[in-house]
Amino acid sequence: MSKIEVNQISSQCGSTLTIGQSGDTVTLASGATQSGFGRTGTVDWDTTAKTASFTAVSGNGYFVNTTSGAITLTLPATPSAGDIVAFKDYAFTFATNNLTVDGNGSPIGGVDGTINPTYNTNGTSKTFIYVDGTKGWLVTNESTDTSQESNALYVTATGGTVLTCGDYKTHVFTADGCFAVSCAGNPSGSDTFDYVVIAGGASGGIGRGGGGGAGGFRLSNSYSIPAPTMSPLANPTGITASAQTYPITVGGGGAGLAVPSPVGNQGNPGSNSIFSTITSAGGGGGANSACAGGSGGSGGGVAYAGPGTPGSAGSGNTPPTSPPQGQPGGTSTASGSPTPTPQRAGGAGGGAGGAGGNSSPSVFGKGGLGSYVSDSFFGPTAPSYGTAGPVSSVRYFAGGGGASAQDGTGGAAPDGGGGTAGKGTTASCNATANTGGGSGGSGEANPGSASGNGGSGIVMIRYKFQN
Repeated sequence: MSKIEVNQISSQCGSTLTIGQSGDTVTLASGATQSGFGRTGTVDWDTTAKTASFTAVSGNGYFVNTTSGAITLTLPATPSAGDIVAFKDYAFTFATNNLTVDGNGSPIGGVDGTINPTYNTNGTSKTFIYVDGTKGWLVTNESTDTSQESNALYVTATGGTVLTCGDYKTHVFTADGCFAVSCAGNPSGSDTFDYVVIAGGASGGIGRGGGGGAGGFRLSNSYSIPAPTMSPLANPTGITASAQTYPITVGGGGAGLAVPSPVGNQGNPGSNSIFSTITSAGGGGGANSACAGGSGGSGGGVAYAGPGTPGSAGSGNTPPTSPPQGQPGGTSTASGSPTPTPQRAGGAGGGAGGAGGNSSPSVFGKGGLGSYVSDSFFGPTAPSYGTAGPVSSVRYFAGGGGASAQDGTGGAAPDGGGGTAGKGTTASCNATANTGGGSGGSGEANPGSASGNGGSGIVMIRYKFQN
């Protein structure tokens, strides 16, 4: 074997220098390094699969086996332009145990280097090349890749009770709390919240009092759960996610009125529920004796004011929202004579989906119908929330309180957690907790019967966390 020792090889003429000939293999000696050739956009694959988190070395490709648990691949620190790293899902288990790619302080696809993409599709393979400090690492293994699709980010958050249904998570708050968002996602993954914000319902009035109005009912459906399993009151636009901590306020229900209570008082209103820019108004109190019903998310019903006197019901959707957050309370023209019944009955409280029922000589006003949320908001735990109703595969909230009666049966509670009205000296029922329902009005003025408590509200936040 011949040996040539030189410091430089130059072409005799022209600008092309050929080393070897067709069929030859040109080998770089073990331990030697090269410079000036650059890379061709390929990597040297490490055929020993990685089964734990590791830091990648530029120029290498890795088979990543997440069979036993999630793994984090950390990209090289202080990279230089042209650095290259690749990975491949070894066991097709990324959907079960994800791979997270840590930018190690450098951007990935131009996204903040502290936000790391997670890959959760079986069989995923990616090649990253470092470009500069602005875009950082870009994915180049697909000709149509603009870096955003391959670097899909999904909302990541904590707080409340977390429910999972398919590719979505729902955080349920039944009391005040914090919704902490650590990653706001991006349009290629998810960057939007859908919400259900229901305020506290009001208590009913006493002394032939009106039913309490339901708390305001507001929700969005940007992820397009199909009808009829989502309320027609849904806003088609959700809230754009932001990496921050959102304080959550869950409105309490209005406390029931004890007896005796001064003439002219209303039942206690419910309190507002709040998430981000969405505020749902507490329900309006049911009328007590001869006063008008209170206005709020839904309005309180009137009290019996004398034979053939309709009285003034409370307004719903106050303050106004679009779609409306609630409906008005009911009126009463009930008789004051011994027959026929009902006797001295108030009007029912309004609900999210319907006005409070009116009482007349032959009808006790039923609480206004609530509205509904798809079971998919809750997954398998759906029966734990709200109430059942006429539409299947949904849960109802924000029903109004039933109308009171001095004699007879009193108005029924609606679907949506509203309370049944009292009759005679029997107190009205409390509304169901965490439904935003209004309580029923109570019957007798003397010796008197108390009204129940309005139902507390609830806040729910839903987003896509994987694909």
